[in-house]
Amino acid sequence: MTDATRFSDELRRLRAERGLSYRALAGLAHHGKSYIEDLERGRKSPNEAVASRLDQALGGSGRLMAALRSTARDDETDGELDALELVRRVTASDVSAETLDRLEQAADALAMAYATTPPEVLLRRVRWHLELVGTLVDARKTLVQHERLLVIGGWLSLLRATLHIDIQQGAAAAAHLRTAAQLADQTGHREIAAWCLETRAWAVLTTGDYRQALELSQHAQEIAPAGGSAIVQATAQEGRAWARLGDRIQTRRTLDRVERLAGQRTPPDHPEHHYQYDPAKAHAYAATTLAWAGDPAAEAVARDVITELEQEGARPRRVASAQLDLGLALLADGRPDEAAAVATRAISSGRIVPSNWWRAAEVVNGVQRAGIAEARDLREVAENHRPALTT
Repeated sequence: MTDATRFSDELRRLRAERGLSYRALAGLAHHGKSYIEDLERGRKSPNEAVASRLDQALGGSGRLMAALRSTARDDETDGELDALELVRRVTASDVSAETLDRLEQAADALAMAYATTPPEVLLRRVRWHLELVGTLVDARKTLVQHERLLVIGGWLSLLRATLHIDIQQGAAAAAHLRTAAQLADQTGHREIAAWCLETRAWAVLTTGDYRQALELSQHAQEIAPAGGSAIVQATAQEGRAWARLGDRIQTRRTLDRVERLAGQRTPPDHPEHHYQYDPAKAHAYAATTLAWAGDPAAEAVARDVITELEQEGARPRRVASAQLDLGLALLADGRPDEAAAVATRAISSGRIVPSNWWRAAEVVNGVQRAGIAEARDLREVAENHRPALTT
């Protein structure tokens, strides 16, 4: 049973017990009627802030919060059992090759789950596996096995930092990025080292430090292996930084480089893997970059990306991001009413993580400045779906 299913069942019972309509509950909890209905039907996934607010409105005495957390505890328990099973395979003084194989497979599986799993949920699973890596560091093993373990720890630390960025836990993100970088240095793993720099570039880009984002992404390209994925991703990040700095010429040149690099790569076996560059992503990055640069080509590219992703049917976060790109492009073209409509779809999807919320706010504020009637409705949707920030 998923978090949303267990929560929705409890919400339905509580609302029925109180004899409240969707509209009445929406008024008490300060959410939109459609959002309450989506939660109850399992179409939207709640967060702890929403669960707490609804518990208070319904007098649930923590029942909704407990329902939300119960599946998370099940996930943690499963992860703990997996970890214990791996530990059981390790003798008191030795690390088996099978343990390392399973840990490498687990790290890949977690990276593949990134695109579709809520960051709060995935973070718990990554934490358990990192704890297991920590228990094995001092066990007896060959130098080759020790290096494999440190590389696994590097990838998991990098993913954990990315998840902390997504839920805006800056101090934790910085700490785990430092750990990943140190492990990359100890093992000479240039791909992890480059991803650490690229991830830092994205983090500062979202906070408005475009010049530092440019420098970090360029440094990442300098140290990244030529055949890896980090060099392509870092180049794409450079293009975004140039776009934010308002340099259209450099933006276009960098996008051309991304296209060339992507064109030299074959699609990976697992395109959903966060650290394996999928050439199909180049189109989506171009849409974002052109929208930020105010380039007229952004609208057509964004529409193409949305169509491609919706046909795939498995990239809801990327669809939402592409819709925000389209919203920015429509604003730049003087069509705020259309921007409001597409931003409403993106925001109400519930797929915008906290670290990406500033992009939604950019469209909302642009529609607001246009002074159109749709601005009020869009603002209400944004308030109802704003992700909870974790400190």
